[in-house]
Amino acid sequence: MSSVSLGRARHSERRLAVAMISPTVLIMVLVAGFPIAYAVWLSLHEYSVQTPGLSRWAEPFGLGNYLAAFGSAEFWAALRTTLVFTIISVFLELVLGMAMALIMNAFARGKAVLRAVVLVPWSVLTVVTAIMWRSIFDPSLGFVNTVLGAVGLPDDTVWLGQTPNALIVMIIADVWKTAPFMALLLLAGLQSISKEVYEAASMDGSNAWQTFWRITLPLLRPAILVALIFRTLDALRIFDLPYVLTKGAFDTNTLSLLSFQELQQNGIIGLGSALAVITFIVVMAVSIVYIRLMRPGQEAGR
Repeated sequence: MSSVSLGRARHSERRLAVAMISPTVLIMVLVAGFPIAYAVWLSLHEYSVQTPGLSRWAEPFGLGNYLAAFGSAEFWAALRTTLVFTIISVFLELVLGMAMALIMNAFARGKAVLRAVVLVPWSVLTVVTAIMWRSIFDPSLGFVNTVLGAVGLPDDTVWLGQTPNALIVMIIADVWKTAPFMALLLLAGLQSISKEVYEAASMDGSNAWQTFWRITLPLLRPAILVALIFRTLDALRIFDLPYVLTKGAFDTNTLSLLSFQELQQNGIIGLGSALAVITFIVVMAVSIVYIRLMRPGQEAGR
């Protein structure tokens, strides 16, 4: 085949590829792109349902809502709470998920049943999880204070009515629900590691800790990063737990909940949209960092 014919064939294939993916791209733009663009547009305007007819450019240069957000103590408190919650909960979920994955991977039989049992907390709706843990830590209905009193510790703690106990309860509830999901992702990575690698390490005299540290963790790095991406991005957008548990009181207000409060409760559409856009930017920035961390492993795999 001549170079001209080969070029025409490649051009035809590209046109066919563009024609095939165009409907999908169009749907993605309509479903995802338009709402994001509209939120950005609203964030650049002073718009509030409390003031009929108010719709004007947020001076200066359309950044008035963003300047108001960055100048608000509530925003920085919500950002701090979001980051603290994300860092602690994702770390605990990684540690517990790794332990659960190693245990499930060690079982020779009954893995399917074990996975189903482990995934029960993750299958529960977040709202239901929040209600359950709110009842568990309730001073009069829950059994946490009863257990503490039985072992001689103070049994009058108001867990969801003071700082930092409310945030601790929120972290516990999130870890209980999502650690199994982390375990499932890590288990998939563990099962992709060849047994021959472990047999070779055993023949070289490597003990269990050395095998885990020098073989399992490096080979599990892509799965760990994927699990961290899913959980970190989800934790940064947390809304259900603080809304049901405390309504954002006692230093549990997150960026998503603060945006909801401005949009729905206060009716300040411009500022609420700006907070939503800021949350989106934070999530996107974290995503880029994780993707760059994954590149070395991908290139090594090639």
